[in-house]
Amino acid sequence: MKVIGVVGLPASGKGEFSKIAASMGIPVIVMGDMIRNAVKDGGIDPTDTNLGAMANRLRAERGMDAIARLCVPEIQRQTGPLVLIDGIRGDAEVNLFQKAFSEFTLIRIDSSFRNRLCRVAARGRSDDFQTSKELRNRDERELGWGRGKALEQATVRVENNGTLEEFSVAVHELLNGIRSDP
Repeated sequence: MKVIGVVGLPASGKGEFSKIAASMGIPVIVMGDMIRNAVKDGGIDPTDTNLGAMANRLRAERGMDAIARLCVPEIQRQTGPLVLIDGIRGDAEVNLFQKAFSEFTLIRIDSSFRNRLCRVAARGRSDDFQTSKELRNRDERELGWGRGKALEQATVRVENNGTLEEFSVAVHELLNGIRSDP
């Protein structure tokens, strides 16, 4: 089985990348869902602050690869030839996935700060925010988890500063290429 990891700063396009993959029949494991499940199980409101605190707590208690370890059994349960992991936050997670899956590819999605701020303000998730300061704070929090190092480890890069259609075409081409590569 080939495993693809997607990394990018908040609102860079990881979710859209995953939607495109899912529309192509590729199973998607969302790392953020593991955190959302932990928040839900704890009876906590799913705000950005609470989700961030839970992610920090899990990493503090179980190590920087804690969320990735929660994903591995979900990935192993998949039966198809290709699985996508959405939402890698740090290099410890990348290292764990590289050890767990011999055919692991890390894809980096890049998008400008301005485009990311516009997207996050428009999408309406419970953990979203409206100001550039809040986005900078979230970037800093996630870079502190090793996301910068994870971004550097990516072997494939996708630019997402154009239209959704342009991004979709690029992602389809990339995923079809990975799927057809023996």
